Amino acid sequence: MSFNDDEQIISTQDSGSKPIPITPGRVQLVSIHNNMVPLEKSKLRVMLEITGGGSTNDRPGLDLVAVLDVSGSMGGEKIAKVKTAMLFMIYKLSPIDRLSVVTFESGAKRLCPLRQITENSQKELENLINGLNASGGTNITAGLQTGLKVINDRSLSGGRSVGIMLMSDGEQNVGGDAAKVPVGNVPVHTFGFGTDQDPVVLKAIADNSIEGTFSDVQNMDNLSIAFSQCLAGLLTLVVEDLRLKVIRYEDESTIEQVIAGSYPQSKDNANGSVTVTFGGLYAKERKVIVDLLLPAVTQEREADVLQITYSYSFQGSPFEANPATITVRRTGKFAEQQERPEVKIEETRLRIVNVIKEARKMAEKNELRNARDKLVEAQNSLGDVDDKSNPMVEMLASELQQLLKMMESQKIYEKQGRPFALSSETSHDRQRFTTRGDQEEGPRHLPLLEWTNTLSKPGRLTRNPASRRPQWMRMCRKKSLPIPSLQSLVLLTTTCNWPLSVS
Repeated sequence: MSFNDDEQIISTQDSGSKPIPITPGRVQLVSIHNNMVPLEKSKLRVMLEITGGGSTNDRPGLDLVAVLDVSGSMGGEKIAKVKTAMLFMIYKLSPIDRLSVVTFESGAKRLCPLRQITENSQKELENLINGLNASGGTNITAGLQTGLKVINDRSLSGGRSVGIMLMSDGEQNVGGDAAKVPVGNVPVHTFGFGTDQDPVVLKAIADNSIEGTFSDVQNMDNLSIAFSQCLAGLLTLVVEDLRLKVIRYEDESTIEQVIAGSYPQSKDNANGSVTVTFGGLYAKERKVIVDLLLPAVTQEREADVLQITYSYSFQGSPFEANPATITVRRTGKFAEQQERPEVKIEETRLRIVNVIKEARKMAEKNELRNARDKLVEAQNSLGDVDDKSNPMVEMLASELQQLLKMMESQKIYEKQGRPFALSSETSHDRQRFTTRGDQEEGPRHLPLLEWTNTLSKPGRLTRNPASRRPQWMRMCRKKSLPIPSLQSLVLLTTTCNWPLSVS
């Protein structure tokens, strides 16, 4: 059966602005590195920051498929929380977006084709969601395959972005291994509910897609927050198919390694280049570390050591940036330079992430004492960081502390620590927010909690959230700033540095 009955987009007044021509300004690239290098054989660390620099007002329309677990274990409060989160999502999409709902238990069913979001369809989708009931086994494979078929069979696909949000509370006990289902270029974001989920499978599904993430939602009350963070990214897509290429300069440098999380890398030994494929870029930066080895030279001079270029597509049209070159001064009058503060913070993040991965592997071998010692050592090392008040450092300290509590016993680790650690890893590897554990909030600059909390109650979903005058509105009024639109609020969830979360 073909799923090519997706609704066509009918323009409305609220469909958003018309697309603007592609310009290099949609992506901004910044290099951070020391500019003085001694004449001797030396190492140079370069950090590249890639930021979505374009407006999201002209973003492509989103085709989103929600794949929902409605197996027997989802009964009662769980299915009620899923309904609440889904209603939030329905009323946050705009008329340029489309939504399809797939459910799975022992089998899978597409409840509706991709529907354009209008006032009428929102009411129909709300009735459909409120009619969900839980029964049967857990066939994650069937649900994922059906969701992918909805995306792949579309009759209208040009210039549109896609995403799948898959939610489950248990281990797959029907069907094949969902971790082996090929997902192609479709971003699949997975959410594990409660303490009986299968985090290994859910993370593997997310890892199979270039952009996918896994969120561990142990506290079902945080489900709407988890959804809002994922949706905020999907609704602030700046470009797609982003690729970054770094090329050495022959006789001047060698690329030793490129650190870009779990994003795929390809090497060309002929020209000494490395290409990183990111997929979509939201209105948020990605950091990439490039470690170079520079040969010894005999005299002072300027040296070109790295060429950088990037390419992307926007609404189906390709763009390739002109190459940029990193130049340093090779000098005999070298005074040792300290790493830049931004690079130090990123190095700290990468080091702590590796510790979390090592501790999880130890815990999987029942070596909890060694795992805890490893985490405590990492905690102590944060005391040596220069900028201890940096939000990233505070977040890392919080993660280590929470994971330590979840490794007090093997039973607690298997129920809570494992999904927490796996979600932490995918968040850092993708450099994207994921909910983990029973936390109510992530780093203070990531979630806009009062907004999501306002919209987390079904009775308020159709009301203007401004009627509640949450903290973000009070701050706007205090600073005599205009009240942002709902579309701008989505952008704020990923870019705002105000302390907008609940204190």
